[in-house]
Amino acid sequence: MPAFMDFFNLYIIVFMQIITGFHFFTKFIGKRADLFYYLLFAISGTISITLIQNSSMADFIVYILLLILSGIFIYKAEIVEVVLYAVLTAGILLLCYGVFNSILGILYPFIICFDNNISGILFILIGNMALPATILCYKALHKYFSYNETVKSRYILMVFVPVLILFLAAGYISYRFYTNVDTADGILNTRHLYLLVIQLLGISSLGFVLFAYKKLLENFRLNTELSLLLQEEHLLGQYAEEARINYEKTSSFRHDIKNHITIVKELLQDGKTMQALNYIKDMEDMAAGMSFTYNTNNPALNVLLCNKLGMAKDAGADVQCFLVLPYPCAVRDIDFCIILSNLLDNAVNACKETACMEEKFIYVTGKKQGDFILIEVRNSFNGKAVYREGTGLSNARSAAARYNGTVNISIQDKTFTASVLLAIK
Repeated sequence: MPAFMDFFNLYIIVFMQIITGFHFFTKFIGKRADLFYYLLFAISGTISITLIQNSSMADFIVYILLLILSGIFIYKAEIVEVVLYAVLTAGILLLCYGVFNSILGILYPFIICFDNNISGILFILIGNMALPATILCYKALHKYFSYNETVKSRYILMVFVPVLILFLAAGYISYRFYTNVDTADGILNTRHLYLLVIQLLGISSLGFVLFAYKKLLENFRLNTELSLLLQEEHLLGQYAEEARINYEKTSSFRHDIKNHITIVKELLQDGKTMQALNYIKDMEDMAAGMSFTYNTNNPALNVLLCNKLGMAKDAGADVQCFLVLPYPCAVRDIDFCIILSNLLDNAVNACKETACMEEKFIYVTGKKQGDFILIEVRNSFNGKAVYREGTGLSNARSAAARYNGTVNISIQDKTFTASVLLAIK
């Protein structure tokens, strides 16, 4: 075989494989690679892999490590995401080239009949048809099975384990049957059709695993939406009941106001000033019972805060609220309530779990600042529990995301802080 063909197969094709995998790897993790990083990765990868002789698995392990390092240190992506897609990128490449190795093995008795130069060219052309096949697999993966940030690492192990097993199986076939096979007898005695079927099943299995993973993510999303709807229904029912009770109190007070005025008037006419003042004070107390303790400018939140912070007071917590919001506002009342009710539920539960002798507090602050609404809920906790994000906080994040917002959590000493940022126009 001419020297230029060896050079083409050893360096140019390897360079193209590496740069293709790197291109789609960056797309999988949602990043955009500059030309400089393309060249740097391709050159360093080509040099590293060509230095490793006669070891298919070592080639791919080095390739995976380079992808992981670039994803973590250059693109600052999450480790679980980077590792998954690094193994997936290498696994698809390995399976596709394994399939065409098996095809070459099947065609070997027919190709070897030609002149050495012609047969060498045919081997290179057929073998490297694996690259377009790999690109098609990458495109399908990027289009249909991209990573979903909603779950992050929640279910990542469920897809990573089968992907890793398929990668190791493909690597074993490549190393065992297609590495260092120099003799014609070795090629002819290998059951290439059997290996071809196995590797095609491997690619199909990979597709089924990713399809099942996608369905799992969709199910997770639907469950989250259902949870939000149920919570909205619960909140609306709660606020309707609060409004009904408040309306009944107001109606009763309004119905009796004439009688109250008549009584005060008669007391004053009889010169019973002190009794009249006491009666007016009782009327003030009645009126106060019909108003809300916390005034945020938002009627729905006023009800919510009276309910939740009242529970916190019953638990012995020091409660302070300095929350002033624009009303009406681009943020729906129900979304405000979903965010604050979940954060306050967590805060109240944390106070209830705190020992009686320890300090308990819940501080709620917030205001509009420019085109943003900033809300912060700080509360005490016992400092012993391990923080785990549950459905409530996930619902709060989903509600905030509707307004391009975020919910950030910070823990310092025995203080838990949830900060909410909402973008409004």
